[in-house]
Amino acid sequence: MAGFNFFTSEYTATREELQAQIDKRFPVQSRYAELFTVSLRQPKLELDPIRNRAAITALLTIQSPLIQPPKVDGIVSVSSALKYDAESRALRLERPKAERIEIHGLEGRDAERLQQIGGVVAQELLRNQPLRTFTEKELTVGRKSYVIGEITVEDDGIKVQLL
Repeated sequence: MAGFNFFTSEYTATREELQAQIDKRFPVQSRYAELFTVSLRQPKLELDPIRNRAAITALLTIQSPLIQPPKVDGIVSVSSALKYDAESRALRLERPKAERIEIHGLEGRDAERLQQIGGVVAQELLRNQPLRTFTEKELTVGRKSYVIGEITVEDDGIKVQLL
């Protein structure tokens, strides 16, 4: 069940709620070494309760006049630990790591180089990305203000402890 449970001092954000928040922040793109433009679009949230990590799998495009063809597509999956940023009241990705990168239509060293570039840029684009931002009103009941404590990834959502 989603939402605040003040009896157990927990809040659970559903996969659907988190996916909707992520969708609002995509597409994203960045330049690498002023020679490559890396874009991520159509993100899909995956939850890994065993490792207590969240992952985002997205379509990847790399463009550069140095490659043939000058635009290649692929897929990247980045998993991450989670942290709470009290200043912005946001649940954020922390230390994202590119776990899987596929480049379509290229093989060999060119594909390996583009996989490395795509992985580095994807990690940078997703570092500190907010999954859920809380309003001050959501974290206040009466005169009591809550802060977020322990973060637990579950099969269908992310649960946070309210302290």
